[in-house]
Amino acid sequence: MKNLSAISPAKLREGTTVDDMLSILADEIISGGIAPGTKLDARVIAERFAVSRTPVREMFGHLAAMGLVDKRPNRGVTVVDITDDLLLAMYEAMSELEAACARLCALRMTLEERQSLLRLHKEALNAVRDGSPNDYEVFNHEFHTHLYEGSHSPYLRDLALATRSRLKPFRKAQFRMPQRPSLSWQEHDAIVAAILEGDADAAARATRSHVMQVSISTQHYIDEHRADDHEH
Repeated sequence: MKNLSAISPAKLREGTTVDDMLSILADEIISGGIAPGTKLDARVIAERFAVSRTPVREMFGHLAAMGLVDKRPNRGVTVVDITDDLLLAMYEAMSELEAACARLCALRMTLEERQSLLRLHKEALNAVRDGSPNDYEVFNHEFHTHLYEGSHSPYLRDLALATRSRLKPFRKAQFRMPQRPSLSWQEHDAIVAAILEGDADAAARATRSHVMQVSISTQHYIDEHRADDHEH
């Protein structure tokens, strides 16, 4: 397990934000760098990131909302054990929610919304060709947001957004796998084609398959890092 008091200069900079800390710690928890059962000390983490304890406590709240830590009064903040079964269950729920959004997109998206989705999809190809997973991750986020909004179902959109927030650090991890941005773009291509054709069933199938591929890639990333931790 990593020493939580150690500072990683390469990852830090002046003006470290809550999002910066959240991204780093979430990744360390998911990759197994911070083991389940570890108690997170606000003072130690504040020193590590050279910030006050206030943003650290805010960051703890976000980690708890993502289900990565257990945060209880007078008992501190403890890293939870994300089991394979739980992760799969979350992705299954996400796949059904997004499939429903895509189905409605095929039926309800305006011409302008369809054109916007297509433009975004084409622009994302540049990030794939440039080999820039971070840039592609931004496009990926916007792509799925287009699906939520294009469903024209506010309640379904809110459910999808809430579930995506819970899965955010896991979905981000997929892009650390080789070739994942390219495969993701190809999966998006099938979704876009179905929506543009107004084929609701095909849009739902393509989206469900896409999200479950994300689940598989995430699990591979986690398994690889667990193996590395055991070797060390």
